[in-house]
Amino acid sequence: MDETATNGGDEVDRIVAAWRRERPDLDVEPLTVFSRVSRLARHLDRARRGAFDRYALETWEFDVLSALRRAGEPYRLSPGVLVAQTLVTSGTMTNRIDRLEKRGLVERHRSPDDRRGVLVQLTGAGLERVDAAMSDLLDVEARVLDALPPAVRPQLAALLRTVVAQFDE
Repeated sequence: MDETATNGGDEVDRIVAAWRRERPDLDVEPLTVFSRVSRLARHLDRARRGAFDRYALETWEFDVLSALRRAGEPYRLSPGVLVAQTLVTSGTMTNRIDRLEKRGLVERHRSPDDRRGVLVQLTGAGLERVDAAMSDLLDVEARVLDALPPAVRPQLAALLRTVVAQFDE
């Protein structure tokens, strides 16, 4: 068995060692990275959901509200831009806007440039909710990063950017 897996390694080390033992014909090196990325993503998802739950928000609600917030004053975007930024279909976005509007977090306005167009805008309640949730989220994520020295965080961000870039093209 791999010495790392028996002397203080993590669960991924144990999984990799088992695969190396059972299938020595396979190069399991990708598992050493992507199994950790996957496990981290699950932990982050739980932590993010916790932050959003404290503000009675679903993850998808935060996604829409934060896209509007990032747009800057007057915190208004077209549904098409929201679709592009949140990677959902237009039908899904319509449903999401309807639900957020019923909760008083967004409102629809006619586009001043196109009589048929609609713009979605944060309400005061939506702005307060997304700002509070964002502050909480950043506290949660900063605690996760406490495991790394501040000097290496930009390197990690750059490496992850390189890997993710192939999907964002």
